[in-house]
Amino acid sequence: MTKRFVLVAGNIGTGKTSLAERLGVRLGWRTAFESVIDNPYLADFYADMLKWSFHLQVFFLGHRAEQHRALAGSPESAIADRSIYEDACIFARALRHLGNLDERDYQAYRRVFDLIVADLPRPDLLLYLKAPVPVLLDRIQSRGREMEGGITPDYLSLLETFYDEWMDAFDLCPVLTIETADLDFVHKRKHLDIVVERVRDKLAGKEAVVFPTNLG
Repeated sequence: MTKRFVLVAGNIGTGKTSLAERLGVRLGWRTAFESVIDNPYLADFYADMLKWSFHLQVFFLGHRAEQHRALAGSPESAIADRSIYEDACIFARALRHLGNLDERDYQAYRRVFDLIVADLPRPDLLLYLKAPVPVLLDRIQSRGREMEGGITPDYLSLLETFYDEWMDAFDLCPVLTIETADLDFVHKRKHLDIVVERVRDKLAGKEAVVFPTNLG
């Protein structure tokens, strides 16, 4: 079988981890996830974003670059629930916009980021997950993670704007956009079947990959 390397991207609450898990199981792919439990800066970051934003971004950059290289170089197909590109194009940008990352630190970070990603192998496909902000907020509140308690609709809307701009310029690999508001690939096998089929179609080079309007 052809080796595939797929990344999942999207706003907080779009279902990246859930989809990556299920695609990995269904397709027999190696699955990798965002580093949260073993992140030495996350607690400090949420306690004082202004002080720890740069440190957190540098940690994520190293972690994701290492993960990206390992997955791309593995002989088995692989999928990751977040891309390294979002770190700079979405989250570091948002930290700068909100005043939690000053311009000097942001430019230093971007310089290192650009050097690292320039030599990274390209993925075969990016799955871009989208959902309206009210849906995202409901999902975030439902899962009840303490560290996500301060996420606001305005912040999610800001991220969504940055995601749209990033996608407009993204050309590293084919992109499959998946609207997840009405997709329940966690509890409905039919919905997961549809996603799997569309992912296979896109990897096979089909340009017009359309999701049904009435999922049932």
